[in-house]
Amino acid sequence: MTSASLTRRDWMGLLARAPLARLDTHWPDEPPAFMWLRAPEIGTMMVQGRAGAVGAAFNLGEVTVTRAALRLSCGTVGHAMVQGRGLRKAERAALLDALLQTSAGPELQARVLGPLQAAERAAQEARARRAAATKVDFFTLARGEG
Repeated sequence: MTSASLTRRDWMGLLARAPLARLDTHWPDEPPAFMWLRAPEIGTMMVQGRAGAVGAAFNLGEVTVTRAALRLSCGTVGHAMVQGRGLRKAERAALLDALLQTSAGPELQARVLGPLQAAERAAQEARARRAAATKVDFFTLARGEG
């Protein structure tokens, strides 16, 4: 999936997973004026799991999250929910969410989301290579009885 074809759901996930340092690297030069609808606030959220990914849902535990919502002067609303206690990360993600919905969206997708997506893909491939290096292939030899 290219950064030009990302849906809002995709880019919100990408922004939530991106490290703050990487968001800062690709931050727009001068962000527009905005008004807080919900200033960044820290809370907890229940995480559910499923046995084998198909069984009945059960409460796995709580995770700390930070959420924010804002409105640009043009009326576009941006939301963010990020794992952890990252007030600035939630602010940046909400502002980018709003900006990506405006006419600046295509340029920001190429300038911000493209590099974030490439870095995430590289990290996944590195994790896969490290996991593959530990793979053990088991095989059975015929014992020669009978």
